[in-house]
Amino acid sequence: MKRKSALTEADHASLEPLIGHSFKDQKRLERALTHSSAHRSGQGNYERLEFLGDRVLGLVIAELLFSLFPAATEGELSVRLNQLVSAETCAAVADELQLHKFIRTGTDIKTLTGKRMLNVRADVMESLIAAIYLDAGLEAARRFVLRNWEDRARASAEARRDAKTELQEWSHSRTGEAPTYSILERSGPDHDPLFTVRVAVKGHGEEVGSGRSRRAAEQSAATRLLEREGVWRPS
Repeated sequence: MKRKSALTEADHASLEPLIGHSFKDQKRLERALTHSSAHRSGQGNYERLEFLGDRVLGLVIAELLFSLFPAATEGELSVRLNQLVSAETCAAVADELQLHKFIRTGTDIKTLTGKRMLNVRADVMESLIAAIYLDAGLEAARRFVLRNWEDRARASAEARRDAKTELQEWSHSRTGEAPTYSILERSGPDHDPLFTVRVAVKGHGEEVGSGRSRRAAEQSAATRLLEREGVWRPS
């Protein structure tokens, strides 16, 4: 990521149409795009805004999901929420808006790679949401979030996700721990084996599934637990 100094008038002119919001206080926009490495004092960067933006995003997405999926259980809504406010999703929205071109950084940002760089882009997105909220209120922030997240929320209903991924996210949101899988039995000939697997989630019991491969059995067990807990409706 290239180091940037203060945003120029041309930067503001390019950014605001992308964001869909004209800032009354341009300093809020600059702060939302300023990484802590750009200020030795730690002042004037996006860290405090990130804290607020995370909460505003969560509220707006929760309202959206509550409206879009009236038949969904609380568990299903929680899984969808976690997916939509994840660092990966926030970074993807930031990339669509090309925010990386405007982030102000110090030289040490060049050492950030992989997951940490993704987190920077996600943090900037949350900070931008907070900046809009502070500049013009909740409705302005809601419009921004809906414009960039509503299609993603609707698309999440088109097909079931991978059961093991879904269960892992649900388990983490409930217990802070991942599910555990164990093979109970392997039967049948080598060319056509049958696996029986147990999955357990702390505080939520266990389920058993079978399949012609270990992964298929794990998927079956995860699906049964998700359906039993009301996260998924039985297919």
